[in-house]
Amino acid sequence: MGKDLMSTESNVEKTEKNTRLTSLDALRGFDMFWIVGAEEAVRAFGQSHQSAASSLIINQLTHKPWAGLTFYDCIFPLFVFLAGVSMVFSLTRVIEERGKAHALRKVLIRSALLYGLGIFYYGGFSEGIDNIRLLGVLQRIALCYLFAALIFCFTGLRGRIITLVVLLGGYWAMMTFIHVPGIGAGQFEEGKNLANYVDKMYLPLFKWNGDHDPEGLLSTLPAIGSCLLGVLAGMILHRKEGSAIQKTGSLAGLGLLCLALGYAWSLQFPIIKNIWTSSFVLVTGGYSFLALAVFYFLIDGIGFHHWCWPFVWIGMNPITIYMAHALIDFHDLANRIAGGPIKDSLGSNGEVLVLLVLIAMSFGLVWFLHRKKLYLRI
Repeated sequence: MGKDLMSTESNVEKTEKNTRLTSLDALRGFDMFWIVGAEEAVRAFGQSHQSAASSLIINQLTHKPWAGLTFYDCIFPLFVFLAGVSMVFSLTRVIEERGKAHALRKVLIRSALLYGLGIFYYGGFSEGIDNIRLLGVLQRIALCYLFAALIFCFTGLRGRIITLVVLLGGYWAMMTFIHVPGIGAGQFEEGKNLANYVDKMYLPLFKWNGDHDPEGLLSTLPAIGSCLLGVLAGMILHRKEGSAIQKTGSLAGLGLLCLALGYAWSLQFPIIKNIWTSSFVLVTGGYSFLALAVFYFLIDGIGFHHWCWPFVWIGMNPITIYMAHALIDFHDLANRIAGGPIKDSLGSNGEVLVLLVLIAMSFGLVWFLHRKKLYLRI
């Protein structure tokens, strides 16, 4: 493995310490924290301590079946958003030092490798060609990164905003006005909308939801918009002028604007994660702006950072820990440590203990990699 083997496409790579944003790694790590065990632990605790509050929390840690939004629905778009933020730092540095052609070559290589990891994550060729999932979580990140990076390299602020508007507005127009055979136009129900129809007709091989996929073909277009919102946030943080308070205010202001526009748009174009509607992009983007504003102000603004280092360890190795959980049965390992009589003695809290051990092992892995300065580079 080696020290040069590791880093992530979403890290601010090789950025000098005085320009590196600890808050960016911390927020990315906080995001991944819920994926690698925290969601299960909190849900298990809530189920063993039934109350109105625990029911509310459990509901927020469950994806909406279709329309609507929960905390857990914001996890994936936040990661896409943060890929856009860090892109500004990494690509700006590469363009300044090596030129645009070198930057584009790195973008293409990284996107291809991340896409390949996505194929591998979902089983690769292990279950035959027909069961390969061409579009999944890592594949969507790869495609969003690729196209947002190309837009970043070839446009300025005005071009990026115009592209964002075209992507979100164009997707809304297609979903609203294009006739779906046997259904009609302007339908957003599952299986009765244009995005699902396009997947059914044109997305080959395995699809997560039978004949359509939540990371499908057409919905990749607005997902690129989520990454471009991150680019706008990155541009705010990257500029040399402006105090931490001013930058925080700009992030918060854009966040509130996105929330207002997104919730207003949702009255006609509902918030639906599974087809990544334009209102979903704006609302989750708004919450992402606000989360980044809080993390940036606390950590890089006023220097209150001692609490966040475990998240930083994860945030500097997100793909590593994500793939590790796909390849290693952490739950089985945790059960070997805290299962059996130990788990049984705690009754309904036994599973909570096992999941806490799982989380501790995840933190232990990324802490070890950070201590050895090993970061997965793709």
